[in-house]
Amino acid sequence: MSKGFKRAILAISVLLVAIVFIGGFGMSGVRAGTQSDVAYRQMGVYEEVLHKIQSDYVVEPNLNKVTTGALHGLLESLDSDSSYLTPAEYTTYKAHESEGATAQVGLNVSKRGGYATVVSVMPGSPAEREQIQDGDIIIAIGDQPTREMSLAMIRLLLEGKPGTQVTFSLVRPGRGKYEPDKITLTRTSLPAPAMGQQEYENSSILYLKPVVLTKERVDEIDSRLHAMQKNGNKKVLLDLRDVAQGDEQQAVRLANAFLKTGTIAMLEGQKVSKQTFSADPSKFVTSAPLVVLVNHGTSGPGELVAAAVLDNKRGDVVGDRTFGEGSVQKTIELPDGAALILSVAKYESPSGKKIQDEAVTPNVLVASELDLPDDSGQKPTQHPDDQLNKALDLLKQKNA
Repeated sequence: MSKGFKRAILAISVLLVAIVFIGGFGMSGVRAGTQSDVAYRQMGVYEEVLHKIQSDYVVEPNLNKVTTGALHGLLESLDSDSSYLTPAEYTTYKAHESEGATAQVGLNVSKRGGYATVVSVMPGSPAEREQIQDGDIIIAIGDQPTREMSLAMIRLLLEGKPGTQVTFSLVRPGRGKYEPDKITLTRTSLPAPAMGQQEYENSSILYLKPVVLTKERVDEIDSRLHAMQKNGNKKVLLDLRDVAQGDEQQAVRLANAFLKTGTIAMLEGQKVSKQTFSADPSKFVTSAPLVVLVNHGTSGPGELVAAAVLDNKRGDVVGDRTFGEGSVQKTIELPDGAALILSVAKYESPSGKKIQDEAVTPNVLVASELDLPDDSGQKPTQHPDDQLNKALDLLKQKNA
């Protein structure tokens, strides 16, 4: 490789990172002492580092690979939902998006500690049948480590056409297994599981487990709440454990069913004007005593509901600290065909805490028990549901 060509690659690398750093500011934003000015100074540091890598590294480096790794790290240092996609990755991403609905294995994942982490598992899915649980870590998909992949590409690779397979390496730290298992799952079209419904204490307590927070599911809950008194139900136990999928607007609507007044959530970003979602009295349904169950798999829409109930002192929130997810992304195309998926706003609880940064901590903490395999490694050992039992005990003490 000629020295001139090497210098050209180096210059392009620095330029590409500069676009990422200051592209959102525009030239008008470059003033001494501003964030943009700091970014320009950092470009000099980045260029010097590249020069040292090029001249002193043990072997001649692939500068394209070095730059791609730097850009992945730059975006992921912001938050787990921000991603850098190479031109090839972005082409694949757009093709995947245009295909619409695809088959899944039932895993909702995010990134924590650099690797893909299981947030929740869809009931009845191939992942559940493989006994994958919240907190398990996918360290590689195929032969590619997830620490080298953006979250957008990890999610894309887990999806595909019905009947196709995906193989990944899974570590189960919650069960004391640190040697990765090689797991192959067949992708399938997964309808949303039915809502869990049950009655306790001579039908006085209505138990609802939505699983997902789609419009159809919130419609179903709304209908059930309207009919509860006719059925003798006087109190509500809302189980949001492992609720991670759905629509934030539907989460606001569900919280509104229990809140007549007050703030439900807020949304704000550097260039996104602050939005406050307030309770609409016309959408209020019930003032019945309420307890909400959450765990580490409660994420995104589920967290919005839990935070609204907790901060408005509408009821008790019981269980584990939630996952911490709640942002809005924007896709920004770059001149070379690459793209950024950038978080531009974050949801806040009524008290002003950014849910993605601080999650939701229940006012009644009860650790969940993992279902551990027995000595044969085949059947999980069932544990009492301490979180559910505590929630029921609290509701029994509340006056209807």
